[in-house]
Amino acid sequence: MNSHRQCPAVLIAAPASGQGKTTVTAALARLHRNQGRKVRVFKCGPDFLDPMILERASGAPVYQLDMWMVGEQESRRLLWEAAGEADLILIEGVMGLFDGTPSSADLARHFGVPVLGVIDGTAMAQTFGALALGLARYQPDLPFAGVLANRVGTLRHAQLLEGSLTEGLRWYGALSRETGIELPSRHLGLVQASELNDLDLRLDAAADALASSCEVALPPAVEFAAPDVIATEPLLAGVRIAVARDEAFAFTYGASLDLLRAMGAELSFFSPIRDTQLPQADSLYLPGGYPELHHVALSQNTTMLAAIRAHHAAGKPLLAECGGMLYLLDSLTDLEGTRAELVGLLAGDAVMQKRLAALALQAVELPEGSLRGHTYHHSLTSTELEPIARGLSPNGGRGAEAVYREGRMTASYVHFYFPSNPSAIAALFAPDLEDAFASKSNRRTVAPTLESVLPEETRSTVGAGLLAKRP
Repeated sequence: MNSHRQCPAVLIAAPASGQGKTTVTAALARLHRNQGRKVRVFKCGPDFLDPMILERASGAPVYQLDMWMVGEQESRRLLWEAAGEADLILIEGVMGLFDGTPSSADLARHFGVPVLGVIDGTAMAQTFGALALGLARYQPDLPFAGVLANRVGTLRHAQLLEGSLTEGLRWYGALSRETGIELPSRHLGLVQASELNDLDLRLDAAADALASSCEVALPPAVEFAAPDVIATEPLLAGVRIAVARDEAFAFTYGASLDLLRAMGAELSFFSPIRDTQLPQADSLYLPGGYPELHHVALSQNTTMLAAIRAHHAAGKPLLAECGGMLYLLDSLTDLEGTRAELVGLLAGDAVMQKRLAALALQAVELPEGSLRGHTYHHSLTSTELEPIARGLSPNGGRGAEAVYREGRMTASYVHFYFPSNPSAIAALFAPDLEDAFASKSNRRTVAPTLESVLPEETRSTVGAGLLAKRP
């Protein structure tokens, strides 16, 4: 096995959130895919919605890269494996380029991936060049590829922006601000890819617009070092896990599902909206999503509600995250005041809020071990249940999310990143409690501490940047 692999790569970043990084990343992915290249895309930090769009654009799975939640070694492995099969690697950054600790810039510097700066050119002319120069030179040791203008008006406008660049900064082209290219959003971020009937038309239009504004060329090749090989133990061999997946429950990390399979689990997907029964399963996983948009339909599917109650009554494992937890409550009320009665396994009620209720990375110490993840929700839950644990935000962000447990059922607002502690996840899903807790003796955490990946002067501030739109 070669110790190094080379592949052209860029990290798409911006001065701030809301500049259109996802649209630009998707346009680049579709552009190069349409030219016959194999493109692999990654997303910095916790996010479920952007990867759905990026998977459609690239035609390949999209995974997270993050120095805290995913860890340096696992991020290295993902990049190294992608470099062995792809013609181009694209990484969509998080928030502003230098925001957070570690930031998108920290990740780019650590892996030697040059930054492609995306700048919203609306109402801007020559100042575009000053902003581009600031992004490129603010940290002299940051590899920088060039800039791309988003939401430009006329051809003349794009020419003014390109002409403002100095010191040899490369122009990667421009995207128009016409509405046919921009991707629609709702309260948790972008609309899910499955809900956009014209998504492929939008992506092709964006790719064509980008191709018409610049020379289509690959960025410089980046050398990726081989990771340490860590074997995955078959801690869930033969365990059948039913996983909710439909319009209401779609927030799952590909790496988390991959880990379950690698540990030997058999996954069966079902729809709590349409299916009347659970698949034959030893354990149940209810991930997050948009149950608030479908709570009436969920409430009306009474046979499924009964099946989930029966699963729990049989003492079988159940893990519910965020929207999955809301589904288990007595009721959920949307912004219009419509209340729907749901599973009723957790005594309490949730009400949707117009404003953000919580946003933070989370580290949670469970009896099974420590797990990492994040929280992002617009609902408030009232319950008299006593939590077995609370999350801790590594960057000081508000949000110490409660984790509730009733028998083998574990529920929380936290979206867990399963590879952060495989044996803890195995213990949560294993039908046999003795076997589950025996696995703790072999427990390992893939994600290392930040001490090994941050500059010395920043090690006292532990955490990671998050987009303002997080599921």
